[in-house]
Amino acid sequence: MPLGSKPKGRRNARALDFGVKQRKRVPHEFVLSAVSALSPRTRSMFGCLAIYVEEKIVLILRDKNGEDADNGVWLATTEEHHESLGREFPNMRSIRIFRNKVTGWQVLPADAPDFEEAALRACELVAARDPRIGKVPGAKRTKRRARSA
Repeated sequence: MPLGSKPKGRRNARALDFGVKQRKRVPHEFVLSAVSALSPRTRSMFGCLAIYVEEKIVLILRDKNGEDADNGVWLATTEEHHESLGREFPNMRSIRIFRNKVTGWQVLPADAPDFEEAALRACELVAARDPRIGKVPGAKRTKRRARSA
């Protein structure tokens, strides 16, 4: 962009000048605040915000317009813990976008009447290092090279 010219459209001039990507708002920001003492790292993942504590992914925050069935706080867990976590979180359920496939991920739905209370309780479990929440992500897979005949 030539000096002295103004950017066209609704974009931020600094973003255009320096290639800075505008950040989306943090979904369910109160959750990130609740775990802030743990020095979490965040990463965008599938249009959501993944929260890592130390080496584990613990939560994903999701709030997508028009795709609200699975909005809320996703818990990184394993199938063996679904029953015990279900007793603590009566509105917790499997994530619907995965169809009927049972995965380790469970959601505290944003439209549940106890959503904020449940999300804050999940943060307490994360802070207490409850072994039912959190997974160490697997090593990144590399594509295998096709062998020539």
